Amino acid sequence: MFWLKDVGRQPQAVSCNRREFLRIGSGVAAALMLPAGMARAASHSERSLSFYNTHTGEQLKTCYWAEGDYVQDGIQEINQILRDHRTGDVYDMDQGLFDLLYLLQTRVESRQTFQIISGYRSPKTNAMLNKKSKGVAKRSYHMQGKAIDIRLNGCDLKQLHKAALSLKAGGVGYYPSSDFIHVDVGRVRRW
Repeated sequence: MFWLKDVGRQPQAVSCNRREFLRIGSGVAAALMLPAGMARAASHSERSLSFYNTHTGEQLKTCYWAEGDYVQDGIQEINQILRDHRTGDVYDMDQGLFDLLYLLQTRVESRQTFQIISGYRSPKTNAMLNKKSKGVAKRSYHMQGKAIDIRLNGCDLKQLHKAALSLKAGGVGYYPSSDFIHVDVGRVRRW
């Protein structure tokens, strides 16, 4: 694949393989869809996240994005800590969810640790939780690796909720009595 690059007044062909084209194209598309401040945050050359799993006691700080691409070792570490703690099932989480968390941290100007209430849920776990609570959807985005229930150290839950809503990047649920918010990379909605 070739792109034409304007060098002076003479266009030049520049070689670009499919992976580079998709990476560059998706980054440009994502940046165009974000408000100006968020686009700047998304363009950082390195993105890291910190997690504490409230059920297992595990902690993780890892770089998941560097030099214009996802870091597979970091992605695998995040997938591991976000596993279904009841069954041990690990799932390939949607990488857009990691970007959403990074942007959320940027919006609240924090680099503190996310406390994980729920990451991936196996169908078995989700069905069990659905029977116990009306607040658990039968076809939850948690089962697709597209949702996470969190709180952020040092950040008021109302402020975190307001910031998540302001991103308009997916679903946002507010659970003040349980002290967490839900964010997902599905369609934009709130509850």
